[in-house]
Amino acid sequence: MTVAPEHEPIYRNAVDVIPWEELEKRLESGRPLRVKLGIDPTAPDIHLGFVVVLKKLRAFQELGHTAVLTIGDYTARVGDPSGKSKTRPVLSPEQIEANTRTYLEQAYLVLDRDKTEVRHNSEWLAPLALADLIRLTRATTVARILERDDFSKRFAAGDAITLTELLYPLMQAYDSVALDADVELGGTDQLYNLLMGRHVMEYYGKTPQCVLTTPLLVGTDGAIKMSKSIGNYIGVSEEPKDVFGKAMSIPDRLMGDYFSLVLDRPTPEGEPVEQKRDLARSLVRAFHGEEAVADAERTFDAVVRREIPDDVPEVEVGEDESVWIVDLITRAGFAKTNGEARRFVRGGGVRLAGEVVQDERLSVSAADLEGSVLQVGKRRYARVVVAR
Repeated sequence: MTVAPEHEPIYRNAVDVIPWEELEKRLESGRPLRVKLGIDPTAPDIHLGFVVVLKKLRAFQELGHTAVLTIGDYTARVGDPSGKSKTRPVLSPEQIEANTRTYLEQAYLVLDRDKTEVRHNSEWLAPLALADLIRLTRATTVARILERDDFSKRFAAGDAITLTELLYPLMQAYDSVALDADVELGGTDQLYNLLMGRHVMEYYGKTPQCVLTTPLLVGTDGAIKMSKSIGNYIGVSEEPKDVFGKAMSIPDRLMGDYFSLVLDRPTPEGEPVEQKRDLARSLVRAFHGEEAVADAERTFDAVVRREIPDDVPEVEVGEDESVWIVDLITRAGFAKTNGEARRFVRGGGVRLAGEVVQDERLSVSAADLEGSVLQVGKRRYARVVVAR
């Protein structure tokens, strides 16, 4: 289906668009759409993984649509079971209120505060009578709820699943009914919940919402999605020096994802270490302002330099060379064979200019290497000098 050029930011990086034709028809109607994004304030801070979907909400906002940021102060008492292998702990009303305040302030770093409609789902969920709740439960079946991958695995393993968790998808879906949502956004792990919203809206005689999902951002460990509980996250409210340092630790192969999903721009040309510096500067600038960038970078460089002894031996490279990292390691005398050098790289024990080398095929020009420090293991260093 042909997409209007002005709608391209809506679809950029989208994974699921359901149904695509209906969303495009609504966008073409000229009517401002009500675009819903739900947040359960289960922690005091948000991280870059959530920024990805916030930026999608901002894209709708910039096209004149209504961004409805739905605070799940009522559903947070249950806890979203998506992707969870056990029941989540129940939060107190005080924790939920405190988390909501910080969530909103951080969300406004991405969204236009004056054009954001903020709603709390306690407005419509708290007044539901037992008869209303019974009516809501008739919208689906236990078999359909148990189709969810996380529920089915827990059920098969004999792990506990509470009735409140089974109600969670219905409660989130009822938010869409109450808000007359035209579109609901979420990460790909939310697809089941978002589709339940379509189903329940239809059950209540409403026009079903369209659904759009965004990719899950892989965390700084390079292995699984960004998560505060795992510790592989970059929080938007963290100190600038921490944002900068964590950005510099992201694996090279993820640069494309971070530039595309978080910064909405192509990955710049150049070596991975310079791409990371660009990313780190951009993140600090976005969340802390231009004045914080230089200090954060100086702090990072000072920490890296402090780890390096003053009397570092030198390894020489030719002026016009493009040097293979494996060859550089052997030239420095840190490995007897290329195979041994490769094993150091694969084990994550090699750093160049303070950055972990991820790719054993890495080649760097002599000009970019000059003055850099090669580190293998914890205590072996060599400074690269260019022979002229």
